[in-house]
Amino acid sequence: MSNVRTDTFILELPLQFDSINEKKMPSRLEAARQVYNGCLRESLKRLDLLRQSKAYQTARKVPRGRARTSAFREANAAVGFREYDLHAYSVQFNHSWLGEHLDINTIQKLATRAFNSVEQYAFGKRGRPRFKGRNQMDSIEGKNNKAGIRWREDRVKWLGLELAAIIERNDPVVEHGLKSRVKYVRLVRRKINGRNRFYAQMACEGKPYQKEKNRIGKGDVGLDIGPSTIAAVGEEGAILEQFCAELEPGQEEVRRLQRKNDRQRRANNPENYNEDVTIKPGPKAWKKSNRQRKTETKLAEMKRRQAAHRKSLHGQLVNKILRMGDTIKLEKLFYRAFQKCYGRSVGMRAPGMFVMHLKRKAESAGAQVIELPTRSTRLSRTCHQCGKIEKKSLSQRWHRCSCGVIGQRDLYSAFLAMCVESGKLNVGRAVEAWPGVDTLLQVTLSEIQPTNGRCLPSSFGLSKKDQRQRWSPVESIEKSSEAGDDVPLSSMAA
Repeated sequence: MSNVRTDTFILELPLQFDSINEKKMPSRLEAARQVYNGCLRESLKRLDLLRQSKAYQTARKVPRGRARTSAFREANAAVGFREYDLHAYSVQFNHSWLGEHLDINTIQKLATRAFNSVEQYAFGKRGRPRFKGRNQMDSIEGKNNKAGIRWREDRVKWLGLELAAIIERNDPVVEHGLKSRVKYVRLVRRKINGRNRFYAQMACEGKPYQKEKNRIGKGDVGLDIGPSTIAAVGEEGAILEQFCAELEPGQEEVRRLQRKNDRQRRANNPENYNEDVTIKPGPKAWKKSNRQRKTETKLAEMKRRQAAHRKSLHGQLVNKILRMGDTIKLEKLFYRAFQKCYGRSVGMRAPGMFVMHLKRKAESAGAQVIELPTRSTRLSRTCHQCGKIEKKSLSQRWHRCSCGVIGQRDLYSAFLAMCVESGKLNVGRAVEAWPGVDTLLQVTLSEIQPTNGRCLPSSFGLSKKDQRQRWSPVESIEKSSEAGDDVPLSSMAA
């Protein structure tokens, strides 16, 4: 009988540690690292044997279907490349010194973790998994809440350890999680200011707590996502924002620390560099001074804070979009291509991570995210009024058509995404909705304000001169048009 899958959400609580437990947890994480690396090595070995076997080569020639699946299953069983075969292999760790630090359920969970990473590599979905170095194993979890790592009342119990949690009883999110059934518990280590801090992540059954202010709206919402900006247009509202603009001031300090760390590394290891300051090829030994270690600790702390702040900003933006509607439509993009062209900006703003967060939260809230094919829709080139398709350069930030339709490029593409149905643009709906949406987009542009006292990005299509004079965007567009500037005038403003 197959297990019935139920909804799951995560409740994270910080843990209290005394001097004894604070020494035991790193030892147990080190033992978990040894088990994981051992299972990973065995999985890779069995994968190589599988690919060399005649049964596997024969299965590859079978046409797609049940016969092919059955042939691959038999080939996997012949060399023991299955999850439960690796569970049987991992039992030996429980009879060694590692069994003093880990229980059998946790060991089998580590075996599953290693097998899944190798299986994804075998399917071509991910790269070859790497072995974890010292202090690189930062999380460990149990199989269920009945044995091993388990939650009891207000604390985590595991092989003689009792780790009390810090619980805020007045928080409705925490209270909702504590009332739900716990499926399993995950222990996570984070380094804050150079010190280890441990947290318990409980996988709870049910839906996550939903605040009253984050109720899901009704209707369609179109999104247009770029490397650093996002535009959203719904039936009753629109937004045009820059991804994580609040992180920009701290990025300058991160860059200074990175340059300082690089100078210290070169000074401590001159033998590892060529005369042109490039690193010599081949294996090398790296030395670190105490000052370099302090710089690395400070840099790691700044990046940790930046990642936490980015996650919070993404969550706020996701909630804002879901309040606009319950059907989110956006083009299906390859976000790795953004990294090649805009690596530094994408590394700070993470638009791909935002889309993952949006999909996960929409699914848990009962909404849906629809990704549109770019080849058939061509939203950034199409005019809904006359049907004209014209390619635009990235520097052209306004849609201007001879039929009279004019609008900010990102907002206009988001509007067209909202009107896409069954993978094609519904021209009748777009023509009917445009007069009201045009006014809505103008109001959105007029309400845009720079963040942290900085000028708006050039992708908004608003000149920096007008921003410094603190005109409203609509007024600046109007005055620029009268002066013969390239910034267009909206059809409604005209």
